[in-house]
Amino acid sequence: MAPLSLAILVLLGHLMAISEANFHQHFDVTWGHHRAQIKDGGQLLTLSLEKDSGAGFQSKSQYLFGRIDMQIKLVAGNSAGTVTTFYLSSQGPNHDEIDFEFLGNSSGDPYTLHTNVFSQGKGNREQQFHLWFDPTTAFHTYTILWNSQRIIFLVDNIPIRVFSNLESMGVPFPNKQPMSIHSSLWNADDWATQGGRVKADWTKAPFVASYKNFKAEACISCSPGAWQTQGLDAAGRNRIRWVQSKYLIYNYCTDRKRFPQGVPVECKQSRFL
Repeated sequence: MAPLSLAILVLLGHLMAISEANFHQHFDVTWGHHRAQIKDGGQLLTLSLEKDSGAGFQSKSQYLFGRIDMQIKLVAGNSAGTVTTFYLSSQGPNHDEIDFEFLGNSSGDPYTLHTNVFSQGKGNREQQFHLWFDPTTAFHTYTILWNSQRIIFLVDNIPIRVFSNLESMGVPFPNKQPMSIHSSLWNADDWATQGGRVKADWTKAPFVASYKNFKAEACISCSPGAWQTQGLDAAGRNRIRWVQSKYLIYNYCTDRKRFPQGVPVECKQSRFL
């Protein structure tokens, strides 16, 4: 066998590509058991939240770099006080984590999409957005693209945020700990909606979020650099500028009150590296 062909086979042995994955095969319900229901032969998963408990699930595999897609339809109507999540996380006090969190709101007000990146147990890198569509009437695709150079958050394949690897400047970056995929629906009415001023209306319970069409093209046990080096092309940079100019509502990099001595180092670099 030619050396190149052998190298390709070795690489493929470390990759896992799942298309239209079956929730029965690839996920475990981790809490809230009967409130997490897998339907349609494993193609659909719903989470429900009542006053006493929500629910969550987790992937059976861990990944080190890759592209993870999940289609989600969020809680409709008055979703104040609820948080629906889709994120990657490792374990332990010095864990890494890449977050999508959807903060509910009163009927007629937009959801807040909260993003964050943790490395070696340190987060505090929040950016928040409103969406340019109603995320409760249909499924939309939320993507985490994570490689050794950067993390890209995408919504319906439109980039909304880039977090670049600036370890050379002393900024921690998640590139050593494999992470599982997690999702949950839970009660956070002490802080989620308008800082906790608007509480969940439990007469509207159960609140339901739905997931489908999970797809992972990801490394299970490969070293940094074995995955793609995908970044943003000119069209992608134009799209992310559009999103951030119109829909970005909080950016830790511009919060001078929070960082009176100066914003973190990574905030001084190009946002779209």
